[in-house]
Amino acid sequence: QSLDAIDGKQARRTNSCSPLGELFDHGCDSLSTVFMAVGASIAVRLGTHPDWLFFCSFIGMFMFYCAHWQTYVSGVLRFGRVDVTEIQIALVIIFVLSTFGGAAMWDYTIPILEIKLKILPVLGVVGGAIFSCSNYFHVILHGGVGKNGSTIAGTSVLSPGLHIGIIIILAIMIYKKSATNLFEKHPCLYTLMFGCVFAKVSQKLVIAHMTKSELYLQDSVFLGPGLLFLDQYFNNFVDEYIVLWIAMVISSLDMIRYFSALCLQISRHLHLSIFKTSCHQAPEQVHKHID
Repeated sequence: QSLDAIDGKQARRTNSCSPLGELFDHGCDSLSTVFMAVGASIAVRLGTHPDWLFFCSFIGMFMFYCAHWQTYVSGVLRFGRVDVTEIQIALVIIFVLSTFGGAAMWDYTIPILEIKLKILPVLGVVGGAIFSCSNYFHVILHGGVGKNGSTIAGTSVLSPGLHIGIIIILAIMIYKKSATNLFEKHPCLYTLMFGCVFAKVSQKLVIAHMTKSELYLQDSVFLGPGLLFLDQYFNNFVDEYIVLWIAMVISSLDMIRYFSALCLQISRHLHLSIFKTSCHQAPEQVHKHID
């Protein structure tokens, strides 16, 4: 969280603030959301409860998307009382406990309550998700800043929901209809594949907000999950595990291609350097030096 917060301060200090920096920030956040969810689930041995594992793996993606969805509607990125910082502190506590107590400690059954210790973090996730999503949808459903209560791009406030809706629906359908228990056997690969899809869609939403443009539904990144869906539709004509790897390769390469092209296009247009800082000082530093 510290590194995520000080990059903006460093950019202002080196006089290198730009829209490209914001894209890098949100792009890294969209990917780290996926990895943090997977890491936390592994730390508490949540694989023994596949349904809860699925929920905790995908609810983080959904909430991240909703945060930028309400930004697309209202034009302002809002932070609640329970937000990214609090979530990351909770994750740090979980990782520290697993480090010293071992992952097996989460299988301990709490007396009287008769529930395993690992269920407590899950309940915290459920409570946090309800609280955060209620705030997000309160903003979304009360209309946007555009004409007639539309988004900043003049589109319906519900239109961005199609993208995350397709991801969640496909993930649930493939999970529940898998004849080989694909998610239960390969939860990390499954989540990372959909995470790549989510990361690209989230970044497109950020771009739509920054440029005040329409968010289009058609996207090549849906090809990966689509292959899994079609394979199940045709009664697993190809082994699901093989199709999952193919989908992972397609989704990750498509995401990388989009991110790379996006950064290069913006850097060339605005004459910015990537992974480089100029030697020029920020104006406030120059004034201090003169004084």
